[in-house]
Amino acid sequence: MNLAPGRQIRATHAADGFDRMAFTVADIERMTQTGVLEPDDRFELIEGEIVWMQAKHFPHERIKLALVRNLSRALPDHLQLGVKTSAFLSDITVVDPDLSIFPMMNTQEVRGPDLLLAIEVADTSLAKDLNLKAGVYAKYGVRELWVIDANACVTHVFREPVAGEWTQRETFGADHALTHAAAPGFSLTLKDL
Repeated sequence: MNLAPGRQIRATHAADGFDRMAFTVADIERMTQTGVLEPDDRFELIEGEIVWMQAKHFPHERIKLALVRNLSRALPDHLQLGVKTSAFLSDITVVDPDLSIFPMMNTQEVRGPDLLLAIEVADTSLAKDLNLKAGVYAKYGVRELWVIDANACVTHVFREPVAGEWTQRETFGADHALTHAAAPGFSLTLKDL
């Protein structure tokens, strides 16, 4: 696929089988600077494709706020809690997990292995988070992923990515206490929310 003489364009292949232009982080920055995209547009760049994000509802926000409050209190000084902090996983993939834990560093330098924990709270995006995004997080070496189903109060925990695949996956009900080694003293039970 070529747009201009001498310029090779990357392509992605959508489910319908037709090629689409693959965007890069630099393309997104230029589109924002020129007004093609608005700075407050809600999307992620996943493997070169712009993926629009769904609106959030009350169960999503209630869980996210409880996680923010409890995790921020429990983190040691050498770690920080990202809230919708972009993780630049490659030049064609930028994700914005609802929450993330990573070392104290410049947030523009956060890469997959830096993410000790990524959390996606899903109310309308559960299928996308469990499939597409879980695969992306594993591919780029995120250490652990929680996908919290805000409607069913169930947490899907993915651990130990190897060669782009999660080697451990567990599902916990609303009465299970969520904990993480990076946040000593943190414990949250969804049923108590």
